[in-house]
Amino acid sequence: MASAERHYPKRAAFGVYVHWPFCLSKCPYCDFNSHVRHAPIDEERFARAFAREIETTAARAPGRTVTSIFLGGGTPSLMQPHTVGAILDAIGKHWRVADNVEVTLEANPTSVEATRFRGYRSAGVNRVSLGVQALDDASLKALGRLHSAREALDAIAIARTAFDRYSFDLIYARPDQTPQMWADELKLAISEAAEHLSLYQLTIEEGTPFFGLHAAGKLKTPDEALARTLYDVTQEVCAQHGLPAYEISNHARRGAECQHNLVYWRGDEYAGIGPGAHGRLDIDGARHAIATEKRPEAWLMRVEANGHGVVTDDSLNSEERADEFLLMGLRLSEGIDPKRYAALSGRALDPGRIAVLREEGAITVDADGRLRVTKDGFPVLDAVVADLAA
Repeated sequence: MASAERHYPKRAAFGVYVHWPFCLSKCPYCDFNSHVRHAPIDEERFARAFAREIETTAARAPGRTVTSIFLGGGTPSLMQPHTVGAILDAIGKHWRVADNVEVTLEANPTSVEATRFRGYRSAGVNRVSLGVQALDDASLKALGRLHSAREALDAIAIARTAFDRYSFDLIYARPDQTPQMWADELKLAISEAAEHLSLYQLTIEEGTPFFGLHAAGKLKTPDEALARTLYDVTQEVCAQHGLPAYEISNHARRGAECQHNLVYWRGDEYAGIGPGAHGRLDIDGARHAIATEKRPEAWLMRVEANGHGVVTDDSLNSEERADEFLLMGLRLSEGIDPKRYAALSGRALDPGRIAVLREEGAITVDADGRLRVTKDGFPVLDAVVADLAA
């Protein structure tokens, strides 16, 4: 724990993120570290490298109890179940794993098979997150997805039979999408969702095919006013159906929140394993921001030579640590405890700025001092965070 926070209670959560970087195709909106390979992937070699990096990371951060594991990507559901099992076995070999550990695997509907899902369940996965993205075929085609709406619904049905816990993602604020279209699609999604939905506004990221199309005027996205209306529809429909937002883009029934993502947003520790993975570890009294080599084959060679693929390992100072806590924590509906911010940064948040933001309706402050962003504040969250951190 960073020295500035030594008197603040240590949290018990510890996550492990494992990045499987391969996909069947690259979606035109995606800026994640994902790669298409036309030759078969040597899964056994990668599994050995994952195990080696886990061993090296655990030696740097020993004695932790893993409360959540997230297999993300890329498309982790392209892995064979025995590869997933080998990775989970390696985590269990080098760290203690909590009895109630949450183990999530991301899957695309194109790679969902009932037999494979049962295999993941046997390997130790107990929660699946499906990259559905839309529930109509025209939108799926426009988003570059390889599955149909029917395949998406079939995949959700398979997930429902294989896992007690499952979630899926949808993208909104798509070209030509109206509030009524989105409300209808969202109601269909909620009828299929057991407990959790991740709902993201389409963003145009530099370096993606969508960025070039948007710049050329060939891809029209909703203007600011329509995007705000679509956001409001999202909040209202989900709340009405018992899936309120617990984070700016994530909705869940009470008690069904994704525990792994809460690790990030609450500023807890997590290890990043695999190509392009990021981690936050407390080592020798300092919070380390760690990142690995993004290119899969280059990462593989680094791990085989050095035991890890780390290319960045920065010790965060108290101000950086506090700013990160503020940026992540205010995404949550539960908000933040300003006392923890003060313990991290060595200074309290400015009461004057808090008063102005309260008056503007962007934040509330509970009786115990806990600070939360309001419904009106969430669409301008970056500005709220910047104002508080100044």
